[in-house]
Amino acid sequence: MIALACTMVACGGGQTPKKELGIGIDFANMDTLVDFRTDFYEYACGGWMKANPLTPEYSRYGSFDALAENNRKQLNELITELAEKPNKERGSIEQKIGDLYNLAMDSTRRNEMGIKPLLPELERIAALERKDLSRFLGEDLYCGLWGMYVDADIKNSSMNLLQTSQGGFALGEKDYYFSDDPAMVEIRAKYQEHIAKMFQLFGYEEDEAIDAAKTVLRMETRLAGAAKSNVELRDPEANYNKMTIDELQQLVPQVDWKVFLAALNVSTENISVGQIEHLKDAGRMLAEESMDDLRTLFFWQAYDGAAGELSDAVYMHNFEFYGKVLSGREEPSPRWKRAVSTVGGTLGEAVGEMYVAKYFPPEAKERMLQLVRNLQTALGERIDNLTWMSDSTKARAHEKLDAFYVKIGYPDKWRDYSALDIDPELSFLENMERASRFEQAYDFSFVDKPVDRDRWYMTPQTVNAYYNPTTNEITFPAGILQYPFFDMNADDAFNYGAIGVVIGHEMTHGFDDQGAQFDKDGNLNNWWTADDKANFDARTKVMADFFSNIIVLDTLHANGKLTLGENIADHGGLQIAFQAFKNATRDNPLPTVDGFTPEQRFFIAYANVWAGNIRDEEIRNRTTNDPHSLGRWRVNGALPHIQAWYDAFGITEESPMYVAPEKRVSIW
Repeated sequence: MIALACTMVACGGGQTPKKELGIGIDFANMDTLVDFRTDFYEYACGGWMKANPLTPEYSRYGSFDALAENNRKQLNELITELAEKPNKERGSIEQKIGDLYNLAMDSTRRNEMGIKPLLPELERIAALERKDLSRFLGEDLYCGLWGMYVDADIKNSSMNLLQTSQGGFALGEKDYYFSDDPAMVEIRAKYQEHIAKMFQLFGYEEDEAIDAAKTVLRMETRLAGAAKSNVELRDPEANYNKMTIDELQQLVPQVDWKVFLAALNVSTENISVGQIEHLKDAGRMLAEESMDDLRTLFFWQAYDGAAGELSDAVYMHNFEFYGKVLSGREEPSPRWKRAVSTVGGTLGEAVGEMYVAKYFPPEAKERMLQLVRNLQTALGERIDNLTWMSDSTKARAHEKLDAFYVKIGYPDKWRDYSALDIDPELSFLENMERASRFEQAYDFSFVDKPVDRDRWYMTPQTVNAYYNPTTNEITFPAGILQYPFFDMNADDAFNYGAIGVVIGHEMTHGFDDQGAQFDKDGNLNNWWTADDKANFDARTKVMADFFSNIIVLDTLHANGKLTLGENIADHGGLQIAFQAFKNATRDNPLPTVDGFTPEQRFFIAYANVWAGNIRDEEIRNRTTNDPHSLGRWRVNGALPHIQAWYDAFGITEESPMYVAPEKRVSIW
């Protein structure tokens, strides 16, 4: 996606409001019995953590999840009102939303149908011959050894380009297949058991199912072996390999690419192969592996891909592994939550249009715009004051900063869903297959077309935000512009510490280890002098090394290289937001309240954004896959590099969290 998202959004104003504002902070969220010099995270968030223990449906529950829960309840009210409405006009957006929700909720019908809705797919796989593979892989919704998508050409960012991505191994990260860590070895064993149980559920005898599971794991391991790690995927230059379709045919001759693209309903002369070695080995697999083994892998991909839309028995088998083993959840979310998520994921902007009409006031957008302007000013000031960067590179940095494209709340133009037909007479799975083909056709409609800078990559109700390097844009959906990120009735200490840091975080993504490789127009293009780039790389290495030394669970270390971009963004967000906060209150200083200075409240508000509880399984899962550090370390790992935090709380060398100035990160 886009230099992926991260953190979040919303505002505080630089102008003194006429009405008296509160402090925003709920002191019950804190645990003041904890020494803040020893563990600032527990000090600032301990009360919240005690008041919000993990429930069986969650592997991690934090401030983000609490806000998402509230949003989900609001969406459920809007959706169920449509679902219960009789005589909806066929083809109307109300009919599509209401009927899809009802289909997702109707477990009785799904349980009666069992695996029947998937049988046409399974029959296609059973009849598959090697000569048909190119066509099959292009047209099938479930099966594949690589992915296809459309995004901006990173060296010609005004135009969209068809691109490939590695795939075909369900666990997603190669460490799951190759690590000798005992926990990873156990996960592999349970994954193989899970595959075998799923084959049995679809009619295999136990011995056949065990053999099939071995075949699937062997083939996925082969694909993972040729794949890049999540860290290697963060190098945009190494994952950009533009070529013609004729050159692709020579690179991977086992696939008839013209047949494949025709089946995909795509016409183009150019493509970027994301991970060459993986795609080459996927091609070799199509020629070298037996058709029986290929069919077995494709059967598994169909079972796995359709599990959420079939019977409760299939869903629960799927949850036993992905929910319990991988993340530590004890039970699935209630059906209504899953139904709301299904509708939101399928008709996202239609649902978002209803959401913002009821829950996003225009004054929130205006205050947000002001905060963004204040943060841009503060980042410009920090660029000017850098001692390690030359004037020429500073000038280019200012050009990029000034060119930021800001999106707040919701799109100016809503998506058209008229081509998506939701038919309540068909099964839930068949309707979701229609939705997948609708979404696929939408994505591929952009091939070789100019980039639409007004297109959104998150729905308005999403509790998140993102920076997109190819459009040089920062986007803050309405869903995150609520407490504890943003409070219209709170003062600047709170709003700059919470949503202000989120905004600064997204801005800094334009200047993190990945974003800094893109120019103001969104092209992968070096705008640095050699000395400045060397200085930048040396400073980012301090960040990577610091986080890689953090032990997150038993002997498991954080991955400082994987989380580098997000950690740089947190660091920059804190520095920028604090400077903007001081600028905004320079002429009208805020008072100390209940013994807490405004500077202290800034950092407490920041920490509260990351309040949360998490299971050990999810710690391992996120440390393996997630480019974001765990919430605890976005506080305890980030603040020791911020001098203003030391000043606000009087942190000295005696503190276990103290980091000597010469060892601190200093970038933006």
